[in-house]
Amino acid sequence: MSRLLGLAPVLDAHTRVLVLGSFPGAASLRARQYYGHPQNHFWKILGALWQLPLPAMAYAERVAVLHERGLGVWDVYGACEREGSLDANIRNAEVNDFAWVQRSCPRLEAIAHNGGESFRHAKHTEQLGVPVYKLPSTSPANASWSFDRKFAAWSEVLMRHTGV
Repeated sequence: MSRLLGLAPVLDAHTRVLVLGSFPGAASLRARQYYGHPQNHFWKILGALWQLPLPAMAYAERVAVLHERGLGVWDVYGACEREGSLDANIRNAEVNDFAWVQRSCPRLEAIAHNGGESFRHAKHTEQLGVPVYKLPSTSPANASWSFDRKFAAWSEVLMRHTGV
């Protein structure tokens, strides 16, 4: 099994909420884009919340919107071994340096873990001294949650911290 490297963080000094996934799926790694699987609800949820056609926009435009809205994206793992895309298959994972986030994002107000595998590392992110939330995974593998349920959970947190 080969070692996979994650994606660079999408955040800056204006980031108020940092969304942390576990590790990019195979489609995202191939595309070099966060939430690159067309069935992942991440961009659809944000598009509905902000009333923008995010899923139809070019990735660079979506990233620009994240920056404008104070939303950052990264993963808890910077590298791992994994067959396929399921979190359950992650092996020998290397946790990212969250102390670096605190230095890079002085306006940080909250951490939003995208799913249970990410939230397993809340003990690390709680050390940043901001509220930490467990949100339902936007992954297509989380089929037990409807889009509407995911949207409601995500909207509550994002509206509280991004003012939208």
